[in-house]
Amino acid sequence: MNYPKDLLYSKSHEWIKYEDKIVIIGITDYAQDSLGDIVFINLPEDGDEVEKGEAFSDVESVKAVSDVISPVTGTICEVNEELLDSPEKINENPYDAWLIKAKEVIDHEDFMNAEEYEVFLKKQ
Repeated sequence: MNYPKDLLYSKSHEWIKYEDKIVIIGITDYAQDSLGDIVFINLPEDGDEVEKGEAFSDVESVKAVSDVISPVTGTICEVNEELLDSPEKINENPYDAWLIKAKEVIDHEDFMNAEEYEVFLKKQ
């Protein structure tokens, strides 16, 4: 499994990257591997609000449908629409296949760095 050191991680298996005042969110290598082949993704709209701890998307794989939980509270400013036609890109490289970008973030959960996330996974 791959956990880039320049990213942060949530307990619900999302990765987080800060770029200036924008937060980029995707799902981790662990999450995509656990799901199996992803065949569909339901994404929110630009301008939608996301709330920490609440689902903002769902991902359908050959195994199951899983919610994607927002690790932040804020406003979506961009959605990766490429994934609507090619959800398998999440399996190919989950760290390039971001789901949303959020701005005006006012709350977030406690994130883990890569080493802390790996320790967390071993306890699962």
